[in-house]
Amino acid sequence: MRIIVIGGGASGFFGAITCAETFPEHEVILLEKSRALLSKVRVSGGGRCNVTHACFNNRALAQNYPRGHQAMPPLLRQFDAAQTVAWFESRQVALKTESDGRMFPVSNSSETIIECLQRAAQSAGVQIRTSSGVKAIHVLQQSPNPQFSIQLLDGTSLLCDRILVATGGHPQIQGYDWLSDLPPEGIPHQISSPVPSLFTFHVPTSPLLELAGVSVPKAVVKVAGTALVQEGALLLTHWGFSGPAILKLSAWAARDLHEKQYRFTLLVNWLPDMHQESLRQQITEIRNQHPKKTVAATHTLFHLPQRLWRKLVIQAEIGEDVRWSELPKKNMNKLIEHLLVGSFPVDGKSTFKEEFVTCGGIALSNIDLQTMESKHCHGLYFAGEVLDIDGVTGGFNFQSAWTTGWIAGKNMGK
Repeated sequence: MRIIVIGGGASGFFGAITCAETFPEHEVILLEKSRALLSKVRVSGGGRCNVTHACFNNRALAQNYPRGHQAMPPLLRQFDAAQTVAWFESRQVALKTESDGRMFPVSNSSETIIECLQRAAQSAGVQIRTSSGVKAIHVLQQSPNPQFSIQLLDGTSLLCDRILVATGGHPQIQGYDWLSDLPPEGIPHQISSPVPSLFTFHVPTSPLLELAGVSVPKAVVKVAGTALVQEGALLLTHWGFSGPAILKLSAWAARDLHEKQYRFTLLVNWLPDMHQESLRQQITEIRNQHPKKTVAATHTLFHLPQRLWRKLVIQAEIGEDVRWSELPKKNMNKLIEHLLVGSFPVDGKSTFKEEFVTCGGIALSNIDLQTMESKHCHGLYFAGEVLDIDGVTGGFNFQSAWTTGWIAGKNMGK
């Protein structure tokens, strides 16, 4: 039996290796359209490769996938984060856990992961062919024994019995046309329209732009007029907002923000552990205990960075020399508003560093989640970001690549 894997990324390599190790009697060929293999692995995590996340409760782990969180628990029962760690460590690649749960190779180099995958593929007998882009898949026969012809961009063709599509996400829905028509007769694959995920927010009119680099460990961010809200660390940038809270919000709200053309009002609560009344009470206590202190000089009492606090005080139209005992009620109310419901007009987005994740792809309703085989085309399998599964930043997208690749690899050769 000949099995062809299309795509030389994380899920493609993992599927090819798993298949070749599970079914050594079969021929496994991996096709990559470019000359570079595992390019996303190379740049992820700032060149360190965020392999997975140290969350070993599968239901908790699944909550980090805006698309696919319902499908992930049964997938993770077959291959989860603990098995990912064990897989790499059994191949002499030790992983370490950082304070935020992200897991990296101890070497702090993505080359360690790349070399491990390439060694495993070579040892298993996977044939790797670069500069081998695929133009079309032709279904020659379906049940009981499927057969395909893969037409390459150079005009040549390859016959095979099974195909794993692991080509990653596409920014335009037209990038899935060659898959939606398979099989040529029968039910076409449903494609969830692709839109960007994991991005930062542009706020060109923000009064906080000059505070680029300032961060707060916990804030709540919300899209005004919706129930879309997230909590986490928030980073001020020279173009607007970034950090885990923004990235999580961008992922969970990907489709809504796309529909809004990335123009909306962002509400920021800088003190998420406080409600309006408790904050008002704290300010009253400060006025009684520190009446002669200036408002601008008491940032430590609110556990906010000094530069940010001073900006918020200025926004509340409170002068530098105003003491707490002199603070007018209307300015106190303005300060409370800016602390709990800061309003910022977002106008655009930017991709977050090397994180280029697409929300959308092959709808999971088209896939047998026990095997990753298409329900509409026998012998055709899918893995990785080509599926409508995407996670927030922190190693979750790689985990879904390892999981879906492993499941496909375990079943393709049967």
